[in-house]
Amino acid sequence: MTKRNRGAAGWALLLVAGILAGCAQTNEAPVESRGGFGSSAQTVNPATLPGAENAGKPGYYTVKPGDTLIRIGLEHGQSWKDIARWSQLANPDIIEVGQVVRVVPPGQAPGEGVKPVASVATPVVQGTALPPAGSSAAAPVASAAPASAPTTPAATPDSDARGQGFIWPASGAVVAGFNESTNKGVGIAGKAGDPVVAAADGKVVYAGAGLRGYGHLIILKHNNTYLTAYAHNQKLLVKEDQNVKKGQKIAEMGNTDADRVKLHFEVRRQGKPVDPIRYLPPR
Repeated sequence: MTKRNRGAAGWALLLVAGILAGCAQTNEAPVESRGGFGSSAQTVNPATLPGAENAGKPGYYTVKPGDTLIRIGLEHGQSWKDIARWSQLANPDIIEVGQVVRVVPPGQAPGEGVKPVASVATPVVQGTALPPAGSSAAAPVASAAPASAPTTPAATPDSDARGQGFIWPASGAVVAGFNESTNKGVGIAGKAGDPVVAAADGKVVYAGAGLRGYGHLIILKHNNTYLTAYAHNQKLLVKEDQNVKKGQKIAEMGNTDADRVKLHFEVRRQGKPVDPIRYLPPR
């Protein structure tokens, strides 16, 4: 190789080395990744995010790493679409760590929509209004209360839920029990393609595979108190915003995101996972 050729080759090697060094430096720069209803949220400066002024207020939730709108909805007993609408999210595919979203309907958070108390109230005793102060009318004498008034015991969660008329969503044996920290529902065995039915009348608030660990998932909202979730299906037979009836086939059992064919079934009471066995009729 001539001296001139060796010089050209040397410059070429220096040029390649410079390009590679530039690429390496670019890859080391921080990357801002944003997550929406189906992907995880990542950290940015919270001071610049929407809703920061509502942080810590009742009825609001501050987004944490790994959150998605689907998971936030499940944990608060709401539809992810409602949360996006209440929070006025311009793009529901984008949420960021530190952002504050509304998780209760407007006007229903504690302290919201409280009507002012009238300045002069008229007390009532035994269903009879007392005359205003300064009136010459004689006040009625209140009769003594019974020594022991009958009381109605408070409804327990399971009696409350059974009042909803929940039924078993699949016919197989229970192969995994409820544990609030490690298993937020129960596993029901079956064969691929076995029917999965709605445990009660409700509305589909989620149908998809955007929540890690749940596979093909359906979430039904039954009322303002209860949600049910049906995970690991091989096929979903309903769509979001669809109304379903108790006992209606909504999916086919599968093993998506699971180690075996089974239905993972959850009952959520105001977003909190509760033991489904207490909410289902005895077999």
